[in-house]
Amino acid sequence: MPQRNLDGSPQILCADDRPGNVRRIRQLYGASVSIRVLPLQQLTQAINRAFGDRLTAIAVCDLARHKPEFSAGRAITQRQIICALIVMVLCVCVFIFAGGITHYVLSGVLAVCFAANAGLRALLTWKGAGEHSPMDEPVCATPFSGRELEWPIYTIIVPMYREANVMANLVHAILALDYPRNRLDVKLVLEADDAQTYAAAKEYARDPCFEIIRVPPSQPRTKPKAANYALQFARGAYIVIYDAEDRPEPDQLKKALAMFRQSPDNVACLQARLNFYNADENWLTRMFALDYALWFDFLLPGLDRLGIPMPLGGTSNHFRTQALRAIHGWDPYNVTEDADIGIRLSQMGFRVRTLDSTTYEEAVTQLGVWLGQRSRWMKGYIQTWLVHMRKPRALLHNAGAHGFAGFQLFVGGTPLAALLNPLLWLLFCVSLVIYGPAALTAGGGGVALCGLILGNALFTYLMMLGVLRRGWLSLAPFGLCAPLYWLLISVAAYRGVFELLYKPWHWQKTDHGLSRITPPNQIMQAGS
Repeated sequence: MPQRNLDGSPQILCADDRPGNVRRIRQLYGASVSIRVLPLQQLTQAINRAFGDRLTAIAVCDLARHKPEFSAGRAITQRQIICALIVMVLCVCVFIFAGGITHYVLSGVLAVCFAANAGLRALLTWKGAGEHSPMDEPVCATPFSGRELEWPIYTIIVPMYREANVMANLVHAILALDYPRNRLDVKLVLEADDAQTYAAAKEYARDPCFEIIRVPPSQPRTKPKAANYALQFARGAYIVIYDAEDRPEPDQLKKALAMFRQSPDNVACLQARLNFYNADENWLTRMFALDYALWFDFLLPGLDRLGIPMPLGGTSNHFRTQALRAIHGWDPYNVTEDADIGIRLSQMGFRVRTLDSTTYEEAVTQLGVWLGQRSRWMKGYIQTWLVHMRKPRALLHNAGAHGFAGFQLFVGGTPLAALLNPLLWLLFCVSLVIYGPAALTAGGGGVALCGLILGNALFTYLMMLGVLRRGWLSLAPFGLCAPLYWLLISVAAYRGVFELLYKPWHWQKTDHGLSRITPPNQIMQAGS
């Protein structure tokens, strides 16, 4: 960091005074420049004071400035509004001029869309359950020699807000990672006004590998904006993002590093599997665990094997730093920045793969908190679909026909299926009231019922199947509750649509540390 001495001569502040770094500084600023060494944390604070506004502008505006077509800063474009109005007018015309067959047509369209989403999930589950490729085999061998300095620096970004109560467990989980401590670059990313979490970080994160980064106040107040701010301080060749309550398996960084070393350079990101250490706490956590087991153990590996653009999970995304910066980081306006960045990587010529390692999280235990979190996810998936469908021909060219179709059914189909599920129930009930038992053959009730039976039965089967790979057989019977769980997801989806219209960038904070189950001190290696 350049500044000037009292006599006006240039002075460079740095935290690394090794000969090679000093030599580079003198090459850049002249042989006579004075160099002042500061502890890393003090240097970071000095940079924040001097350049906080500029760094904030980059964190917020970099993607929109360089790739505006991929920014969710504007949720819906004028062209998309016009298309939506045309569809609405056509639907009204059909209802007016062909009202007698409206129920049949509507029921048929809804049932086909619902069944298509369920069918894709069945295909992905089948592909994801297939034999592991060599890339998925556990990597135990060290890809480098035993000398610690030959291991690359690995940056860990942990955005946090009002999470002082989980700081001690987070620090323990980070220090339990099987990676040379002096090659870790851990960024605890805190909002500038979060005094309690800052105090907890100062108390517990005393190891030199930890660095506290305080994000100046600005809008939007989102996790991806905070991550973008921290990205500018990252020193590692590789980056992983964790949540405050995460408990990654100890060898996860080594596995990711070995897989990156074995992969082509266009493999820019690896998504580890996620599940919960409190899965058996109550009915909601059990259903959540079933949902995650299906999603991360089967559906995402299926997308990987079929080469379909993959929406990432919210944590345990491992990146090549160079690639992450090349795509201008996360979208600060997308409330599922993880889903968006996975698709954007694919659009810009990179590949995302799954990593055979699990990070354990705290499952939400309260229905109100769960609804808030799930509505944000649904809103973000709709945002992601709208953003990447601004130029459908470009998406088709970049992802290929199968990738384009998979994107429609998986990214667009996930909120669509949740929105359609109660509509099919409503259509069937209306037909039943109007036609009585004849509704099975009249008014579209039979079509709606077939879609409901097929879709919900398949979802139920897949939810029960999802936990088999982990051996959590005691949770499998709860898969029978999948229809009820999907109705709850539908409530969250409609809430997400409402929020998209009225507060598109509002970040529904999920509170952690509410579980009665204490995180384990050491995560056992999973058989997943």
